[in-house]
Amino acid sequence: MILETGIERTDEFTAADRLLTDVGGTLGMKVLSTPGMIAMMERCASILAFENLPDGTATVGFEVCVKHVAAAGEGASCTVHARLDEIVDGRKLRFAVEVRNGDRTIGVGTHERRVIDRAGFGS
Repeated sequence: MILETGIERTDEFTAADRLLTDVGGTLGMKVLSTPGMIAMMERCASILAFENLPDGTATVGFEVCVKHVAAAGEGASCTVHARLDEIVDGRKLRFAVEVRNGDRTIGVGTHERRVIDRAGFGS
């Protein structure tokens, strides 16, 4: 595989467990939290990149710019999608990311990752 713009990945997940919040008890129910949504966006983008990187490299996230535009309740079946839109200097990667629950958009935005040499990190 090769890292090139236009590659995409879609994963499914359930809004459950650590991905949820009840906003300190103020909602009376649990919903997908913004940090949980962002975690799924980052995970999808990082796996997409990793599957297409040369051996010995990985990526680290350094910027997230997303809007959380709708709620997904506890147990909701969601999809997360990442598409690599830009590569700068062969190491800065910009992804379009989105989380949906059926035909409803839950969150949308961009996520940036940097390619690193894994050997540069100790054990």
